[in-house]
Amino acid sequence: MRAISLAEALEIIEGTFASAERRKAYPLSAIVLDAGGRVKAFHKQDGCSLLRFEIAYGKAFAALSLNRSSRQVLQKAREKPAFMQSLGELSDGPLFLEGGGQLIRDETGEIVGALGVTGDVNEVDDLCAIDGIRSARFRSDDDFDADAVKRLNIKKDPPLRDPRKG
Repeated sequence: MRAISLAEALEIIEGTFASAERRKAYPLSAIVLDAGGRVKAFHKQDGCSLLRFEIAYGKAFAALSLNRSSRQVLQKAREKPAFMQSLGELSDGPLFLEGGGQLIRDETGEIVGALGVTGDVNEVDDLCAIDGIRSARFRSDDDFDADAVKRLNIKKDPPLRDPRKG
């Protein structure tokens, strides 16, 4: 398993915040977890509200827990509430069921970590997270073609759009 470095984690967060600035997003908080679910880096922009660490952590941890975006974990919770309740009880970390948690993959598709972003609407959190992952030369689930999606068993989100851009 390839470990994500601190420098790479910070580059992902900086890329996330650069995307937020371009998108005129509300202040964001972003966390990078390694593939084992442990915190590698966290930053919170000025103006963020309380509990943003916990929310960002829960989004990233949820993505790692089921090898899919936190948006897909939310969908799973809607489809199988008993399964998700059991998972929550077994989990050694929080599962925050909202968009904004994205897996971080290397070029081969191996999961090297997860990014949790919070502070704006779910779609913007996700878009900024994907931009941040790409800025550090990693891939999100969205970056794989249909063959890779099947081979790697990727659960791909429907296309995202910024809700403020009509």
